[in-house]
Amino acid sequence: MSTPAAPAVIGTMDSLVAGYLRVMANERGASAHTLRAYQRELRGFSAYIAALYGKDQGPERIEHTHIRAYLGTLYDRGLSKASAARALAAIRSWFRWLARTGRLEQNAAALVATPRLPKHLPRVPSIEQMNRVVESVREDAASWPARDTAILELLYGCGIRNAELTGLNLEDIHWANEAILIRGKGQKERYVPLGDAAAVALRAYMAERSARLAAAGDAKGYTTPALFVNLRLRGLAKPGGEARLTTRSVGRIVKRIAILRGLSADVHPHTLRHAFGTHLLEEGADLRAIQELLGHERLSTTQRYTQLTTAQLTQVYDRTHPRAR
Repeated sequence: MSTPAAPAVIGTMDSLVAGYLRVMANERGASAHTLRAYQRELRGFSAYIAALYGKDQGPERIEHTHIRAYLGTLYDRGLSKASAARALAAIRSWFRWLARTGRLEQNAAALVATPRLPKHLPRVPSIEQMNRVVESVREDAASWPARDTAILELLYGCGIRNAELTGLNLEDIHWANEAILIRGKGQKERYVPLGDAAAVALRAYMAERSARLAAAGDAKGYTTPALFVNLRLRGLAKPGGEARLTTRSVGRIVKRIAILRGLSADVHPHTLRHAFGTHLLEEGADLRAIQELLGHERLSTTQRYTQLTTAQLTQVYDRTHPRAR
């Protein structure tokens, strides 16, 4: 009597990780930041499995206990619960894809509970603090005041993400409609209003931007689709070069201005996005409208981006509910 055949090998761990990353990039439009994060987490998990069980160990043999053990190694290395939760999210997403595409019969990752995370409200500057910062961008705090003012106006005035800001092109500014086309996570597009203050700052910056490009290009006539460019236009002379400002540079710009204007050292571009949502809510904006402006898929995400004191909630209730009077 012949023995039953062993199940066919569905692919090595590394090849399946690479395949999933290609799907994320080509079909789901994942950002470069997301791809780097998922690549790091999945390859770390793959290396752990290979070290313990050999390179021939495929995902079909992985049980939920293996995944829990891997999370334990992250804690042993001193990583936080948030870091472990991010790793588990990547592993879960990969396993769901494996199961959905028929590469797995059972999703072992679904049996692993997410680490319970402490709830931290974001520290958000007040409206007065934000106005003081945005309205006082001068040469003592900024290498290019006109550009950096426009950056702050868009981050705080439109609530956009750092990557969305640096990805903006000239054609995305719709002056006639007073709106900006934003390409968010997963290449989802949305329009956000272009406020008066942001429009004034943008026009002032774009005039200087044009002058700098003209001076740098001389007879070459340098052009770039990027809205925000770096101070020295580095990379513009290279074929396909755009001199586009990077998210890391925006982070440094925001932090330097914020600290010199009296804000805490933990301020970063996303702090301004938190402030945008929180201040809209404080002033009575509808939560679902804020959700649309921020480009959140879930309302629960918007709720985490906002914070109100009990006194502010009471004021809203007293002002709006018919039984409060």
